Formats: sequence, C-alpha cells, structure tokens
Amino acid sequence: MLSTSSFVVHRGASSHLLLHLEIVARVLKDSPHLPRTGNMLLLLFLVLPLVVESAPASTDPLPLDCEDVYNSGSVSTGVYNIYPGGAGKPVQVYCDMGCDEDRGRWTVFQRRMDGSVNFYRPWDEYKNGFGNASGEYWLGLQNIFLITNRGKYELRIYMEDFERGSVYAHYTSFYIDSETYRYKLHISGFINGGAGESLNYHGENMFATYDKDTNNCAVVNNGGYWFNNCLVSNLNGLYKWTSASTQSTGIIWCGWKNCGYSLKTTVMKMRRFF
Repeated sequence: MLSTSSFVVHRGASSHLLLHLEIVARVLKDSPHLPRTGNMLLLLFLVLPLVVESAPASTDPLPLDCEDVYNSGSVSTGVYNIYPGGAGKPVQVYCDMGCDEDRGRWTVFQRRMDGSVNFYRPWDEYKNGFGNASGEYWLGLQNIFLITNRGKYELRIYMEDFERGSVYAHYTSFYIDSETYRYKLHISGFINGGAGESLNYHGENMFATYDKDTNNCAVVNNGGYWFNNCLVSNLNGLYKWTSASTQSTGIIWCGWKNCGYSLKTTVMKMRRFF
C-alpha cells in the first residue's frame, strides 16, 4: 500500500504542485483501508491533470525574420510567415534566400516592380503595412521597428532601370526608432554596389506621409518616406512605367541615374548582421 512517505517534493516545485500533492497525501492518509488498486486509481485521478497541465509547451521559437526562417529549414526564396509582434500575429514577408556567395536570408520590406500597388498612403497604412508579399508591398514601419531593434541589421537596396541595368546600395547598419519618434531612420556604413549614395541625406529624419507631414514633402512627392528638405531619393514615389519623371514624382535615386529618372524596380531588404 502507498503511504504519504512515498511522496518526495523537490525544491523548486511550484506552489500549485505542492498544494496538489498535499491533497493527494491527505486523502491517502485518511483512506488506509483502500485496496492497493484503489490507491493507484485515486492517485492517477488526482495527479494526471497536473501532469497534463505542467507538460512543457513547444520551445521552438517563432521566426522573427528570414534568417530564422532559413535556420528552421526553409531555404527557398518565397513568401513565409514571421512573427515580429509575437505569437498570434503572423506577418507575410518575402524572403530572398539568395545564394551561397551572398549568404541570402534577406527580409524584404519594400518591393516595387509593376505599379500594381499604390504607395501614396496614409500614416496608419505605412505603419501596419500594405500590398501583397508575393508582389508589390510594404512590410510596415512597426514591423521594421520590432525587427531592427532586436539585433544588428544591414540594409541593401536593389534597383533596376528600364534599360535592364541593375545596381545596389548597401549600408552595414540600419534600424528605425519607435512610433513615438515617428520611425526615425538610422543608417551608416555605405558600400557602393554601383548605385551611388542617396540615402544618407535622409538619415536621422522622421517618416512622413501626406496626413502626417511637417514640411509638405510627402504631399509634393506623392509617397511616404524619410524626407529631409525634401529628397535625393524617394523609393516610395509614384510608379511611372517609364523612365521619364521629375524630382517631385516617380521612384527616385539621384545617385545612380539622375533626380529626374524614375526607376523600374526597387527592393529594400534587411538582414541580421553577425
């Protein structure tokens, strides 16, 4: 027959567990004449709920970015769910897994290629994201903030013109502040991939949209961006379907073509930096 001395409670056990075991011990003590089988059934009945309740949940962390997606075994370029806002808040993102030489694992947060998505949007939409991760889209400032403030990130901006040329600009450090500071941009460590430099001018500036615009730059230039006074780049301007543009409209990167050339394709992507 089981006795109360059969229970050894280890140091560190939860108070809930201790209370439950005390109840089990008391019942067994008060029922000395129960047959052995009855003791066992009673013990099982009382302890089984505890075992189920205390079973450890899955310890596999939810992916924060495409680095985590890759490390979980999904190594192909494509659309995946990430969780910068935690469990229950999946966000679709396009992961550019690249090649061995590049190391890939890029988390794409902006993509323009065909003009199918309007980028002249209000603050809340730039904050939360819009478009479709399989095509043109913006991941959302809040998601970018949550990701870049949990580690060191680098930024690469890929661009194509209408003559089949392609270049990039690379920054070895990239993050943005919270909404309290209007997602102010911080970049450094420029590396020229043929595009020239056209983002440092916008560094240390807050994001602006047409409904939250201190200097009218978002209204004049038809898109949300980290405007200075006003721009030497605007990757969120109007899509033109042609290279002809002006500095005030179009998808602009003055350092490559000129301030009057509207680009065909842009991809803004970030990657954890080790």
